[in-house]
Amino acid sequence: MNKLLILCTFLFTIAAQSQIRGRVVDQNQQPLPFVNITIENTYNGTTSNDNGEYVLDVKDAGSYTIIFQYLGFKTVRIKQTIERFPHTIDIAMTEENISLNEVLISSKDNPANAIIKSAIAARGENSSQMSNYKADFYSRGMFRIKNAPRRFLGQKIELLEQIVDSSRSGILYLSETVSKIQYSKPDKFKETIIASRVSGSDNGFSFNNAASANFDFYQNYLPFAVSVISPIASNAFNYYNYKLEGTFFDDDLHQINKIRVTPKRESEPAFNGYIYIVENSWALYAVDLRIKGSQIETNAIESLSLKQNFSYNKNTQFWAKNSQVLDFEAGILSIEFSGRFTYVYSNYNFEPNLTKKDFGPEVLSFDSDANKKPEDYWNAKRPIPLTIEESTDYKKKDALQIRRKTKQFLDSIDRRSNKFKVLDIVTGYTFSNSFENEYWRYDGILTTTSFNTVQGYNAGSGLSYTKRNPEKQSFTTIGTDFNYGIAEDRFRISGYITRKFNNVSDLQLTLAGGSSILQFNPENPISRIVNGIATAFFKNNYMKLYDRTFAKINYAEEVANGLVINGQVEYSRRKQLFNNTEESIIRNDRGYTSNNPLAPNDFTTPFFDTHSLFQASVEARISFGQQYWSRPDGKINIPNNNFPVIYLKYIQGFGGSEKDYDYSQAEARLTYDIDLKNKGTVGMNIKAGKFFNADDITFVDYKHFNGNQTHIGQSDRYLNVFNLLPYYVASTNQEYTEAHFEYSDDGYFTNKIPLVNLLRANLVIGFHNLTLPNQKPYSEASVGLDNLGFGKVRFFRIDYVRSYQSGFQTDGVVFGLKFLNILN
Repeated sequence: MNKLLILCTFLFTIAAQSQIRGRVVDQNQQPLPFVNITIENTYNGTTSNDNGEYVLDVKDAGSYTIIFQYLGFKTVRIKQTIERFPHTIDIAMTEENISLNEVLISSKDNPANAIIKSAIAARGENSSQMSNYKADFYSRGMFRIKNAPRRFLGQKIELLEQIVDSSRSGILYLSETVSKIQYSKPDKFKETIIASRVSGSDNGFSFNNAASANFDFYQNYLPFAVSVISPIASNAFNYYNYKLEGTFFDDDLHQINKIRVTPKRESEPAFNGYIYIVENSWALYAVDLRIKGSQIETNAIESLSLKQNFSYNKNTQFWAKNSQVLDFEAGILSIEFSGRFTYVYSNYNFEPNLTKKDFGPEVLSFDSDANKKPEDYWNAKRPIPLTIEESTDYKKKDALQIRRKTKQFLDSIDRRSNKFKVLDIVTGYTFSNSFENEYWRYDGILTTTSFNTVQGYNAGSGLSYTKRNPEKQSFTTIGTDFNYGIAEDRFRISGYITRKFNNVSDLQLTLAGGSSILQFNPENPISRIVNGIATAFFKNNYMKLYDRTFAKINYAEEVANGLVINGQVEYSRRKQLFNNTEESIIRNDRGYTSNNPLAPNDFTTPFFDTHSLFQASVEARISFGQQYWSRPDGKINIPNNNFPVIYLKYIQGFGGSEKDYDYSQAEARLTYDIDLKNKGTVGMNIKAGKFFNADDITFVDYKHFNGNQTHIGQSDRYLNVFNLLPYYVASTNQEYTEAHFEYSDDGYFTNKIPLVNLLRANLVIGFHNLTLPNQKPYSEASVGLDNLGFGKVRFFRIDYVRSYQSGFQTDGVVFGLKFLNILN
């Protein structure tokens, strides 16, 4: 074993020495970051760090020509014979003389426009040159925090205090990976991470990956939260203005055109900055572009910049992306964040003979020892040297990580966080034993206090104990929930035990039982907060409730990639409830309706008898084309938005206290989002179902549809609700078809309308349809504005809705208050 360690150390030492190292500065000795450095006529390259330092991996001694390329500076070509390693080459670069010939520029004859048109025409050819390849890939990601709060929600964040300095700034996340990638256009990708490191993490499995960095300006759109138009897209002239700022020649006498690009409308998803295009081939030489967070509807981001460098190879005679840097500035409240992701592509193979068999649903995997690489390995393989700040962060956090795992340290953290405060009675409290991975939780009463006409004012909470296994990413939770209604004078309690077995198939088993109070519609169409306000202030008691005593067991697992099975068996006893209060905050002469959803004025007659029933259900969720990452700590699923998701569900009621209560129900559902790129998204949710032998089942087991009588919307999208339909007017025990469609323009139209574009809002158009036997179809049409708010706070939406059934029925305005989801 000792001999093996000595041999590995020797090999790593040799590898570390097989390098060209150096520093790149300008004529004033100031460091130049992000300099593109390559060996001539190869795809072996790197880039410099913030201090201008670089490392170029070279295996063999010999004569090499090293090319240094940096925007705004003259390309430097250094030819040297290297006899031993490490070899140092320090370079001072001088600014480029960018010239602009005297050209008469008019609106009809803009030289930049001619260059851009040529680049657009050559996109297909230039893009096809990188349609298939294998390559080596290196990534480094870092997040910084500035003005970190000393407390959050009244709690001191101990781990944050160990990260920030006296100015409340520090590195939150630092990670790097080395991997092998293979790619085939348009969307086939496979990455194997052979080395991974995360500062301060003992497992070291990074989330950096090549697929998320695949920004291709030869494509029409770049994938952000909103599709951003490339400056050389086929429709680019609809979004950009261009100005030729000058030309220069690289060391191979390629003429490079420097073109300034600016959005025609600041509110649209278009870049601002520079694009460099090679004359005659019209290939990309470099990009240096920025965009605001508001333009890509990522409100937390202030600005984002994307830089790319391309290198030329005389053997293949085309330009390939060599390096890329993604920077961003963000802020929430007074807390500021910044981030940088640096990527280096090298050792391309553009004739890899890839076939369909080389790609599959697994798009990322880790070598078994990826997180165990020693420091010598990283010193040998890392193409961009660490800055002093980064190196210090690794040393500090890696040492801290060892300390963090000790019982003494964890107990000291727990002692501070376990201190009980009076406010915890309302907000909740957790007692932790971090060393043993044990946690006791009290949920508080803030999220459960409410008012309804059955219970009056009521409050509840929950207690739970959780034991975690960090290595297996599994846990066991035992808990109880309880609730007391003052007007009803009834205490209800239920308990549960949940076991998660792994983080690959997500196998979970839950056993639960007790008593609870539920809405007839299990999807809870009216929230606790909205109902409480509507009832107490306006005497609109829309929530209708019944009592359930139950015992159930639930199973959930992804049995195959993209196929999730959820099965459940439940016994329940159901009992009708009646109103127990007339109390309200605002007095008026109008009384409450009854708790009978079918007879609002009948306060005494039970509309179903107390009864019991067994139910067995199974549901399959099929995600077609799903891809995934295989990580040693679990499986991460990546949805494929090119395909719909289908749900199939079957319910069997049996063993009822009366035979008539037994029934069968089958339901199918399809959800799908159609991506229209920068023109928006069309979402759909279509359901169809049928009951069998269900003529005399109780109202509890009917199919209920999500209505809305409050004119308040809470969801991000209205793809599962009828916003003017009374809650239980359409409930059925027969067949049904339900369809919801919603289009959001993602600013495509609203950004072009003067004054309206100042709102930074999205146009939303909806259509909803419900078809039942022996009834005319019910439908709704709506139009509205989403993403409304102030600054970065955009939780609001407003829609005008019209409903139809045998002609026009009614209309109304729905106010979307998305922040209620956080409180509910």
